[in-house]
Amino acid sequence: MDLLATVSTVAISCYALLSAVYKGTQAVYAQPSTITSMSDDLLGSDLWPSVDVIIPCYNENPRTLAACLASVATQEYAGDLHVYVVDDGSGNRDTLVPVHHAYVDDPRFTFIQLGKNVGKRKAQIAAIRISSGDFVLSVDSDTTLEPEVVTKLTERMRDPAIGAAMGQLVASNRTDSWLTRLIDMEYWLACNEERAAQARFGAVMCCCGPCAMYRRSSLLSLLDQYETQLFRGKPSDFGEDRHLTILMLKAGFRTEYVPEAVAATVVPDSLQAYLRQQLRWARSTFRDTLLALRLLPSLDRYLTLDVIGQNLGPLLLAIAVLAGLAELVLTNNAPWPTATIIAGMTVIRCAVIAFRAHQLRFLGFAVHTFINIFLLLPLKGYALCTLSNSDWLSRKSVSVPPEGKKPIIIANPIGRPTVSSVSGESHHTTGRSRAPSRLARSDSVHSAD
Repeated sequence: MDLLATVSTVAISCYALLSAVYKGTQAVYAQPSTITSMSDDLLGSDLWPSVDVIIPCYNENPRTLAACLASVATQEYAGDLHVYVVDDGSGNRDTLVPVHHAYVDDPRFTFIQLGKNVGKRKAQIAAIRISSGDFVLSVDSDTTLEPEVVTKLTERMRDPAIGAAMGQLVASNRTDSWLTRLIDMEYWLACNEERAAQARFGAVMCCCGPCAMYRRSSLLSLLDQYETQLFRGKPSDFGEDRHLTILMLKAGFRTEYVPEAVAATVVPDSLQAYLRQQLRWARSTFRDTLLALRLLPSLDRYLTLDVIGQNLGPLLLAIAVLAGLAELVLTNNAPWPTATIIAGMTVIRCAVIAFRAHQLRFLGFAVHTFINIFLLLPLKGYALCTLSNSDWLSRKSVSVPPEGKKPIIIANPIGRPTVSSVSGESHHTTGRSRAPSRLARSDSVHSAD
């Protein structure tokens, strides 16, 4: 039985060494770097690029969607801003109509209703293909933006080598429970350590879906690959943000993180919903890590360390914990070396984070160690064994009322393409009139099928 103790101790020691190197290097590279802003001449001119905000919506709470749209409508942006809200076959569409009507007289807003649920990715693409802005900002329907998010992201995207950029995410419902507080701390770490360090080398590995901006020219060149992602011969319908980011990097574009662009998103408030989210993310991460491995030779060596730390680290920890538990069960001897190292790493890690963030609340992040060991590690193992499972897991089981074929409806097509249908084909026209709002209907979901 000494073998179990040896395996546990060696594995946890290797994990501690890898974590020290990885997290130490990450902390160094995550330090804020100086980014020059646009000149005052540019900021005061008509040179601001046009931005299309695309908001896919599926069975969203009306109050949540209303808050999202209000935050977009009040953006302090000097350039042209158009908003495309895509209802992806929501079963609660009737309750969302009043939210849509609040913006029916705003010529910046377009509302698209898909006749059936086709998934976030195709809902995005339906709007991308009828919009025309220089940049595309993808925003989740449960997310609210601070007033200067569009401006901050656009400033960073002025470099033509940058294909995508994401903002900093926080939990809008942070104070609801201990779990939402913990997730908010997770988001801070994911953004201000992991993404911030990756951005030092222009290679953020996942521009998160709640708030990510893309250069249209770059996006269009990758749109077919994005839409037709397969895994083991089957369509892959989740993890769209990570996959699109990897495609951007693969095509040679830089991806960035902008901490000043803060977006608040609703996070799971129950353990069951949280674990479902983590399972979906784990499958997505494993799938796209295989694609990302091919990129590593062309990226900075830190990114190789990052991939190793995020994948080999959990494996070493799992081996240490399993061997320690086996030792406890079979010999009744507690794996004290393993437990001591884990406890010591947790205390040091939380203290360093609290110091860096200047927030004592991060001392409470120690709770995450227990969740990670006893819930997330087994979940990641299950995700690895079920990579071919494409169930969305978080979708509510509400169906669109059966009314036959439902149309795409585009409201307020002022100054932007409108859609009409002739023999099932969509034809784009452009109108500049400031006439009252109007509707254009199509009997088929041409770009979303």
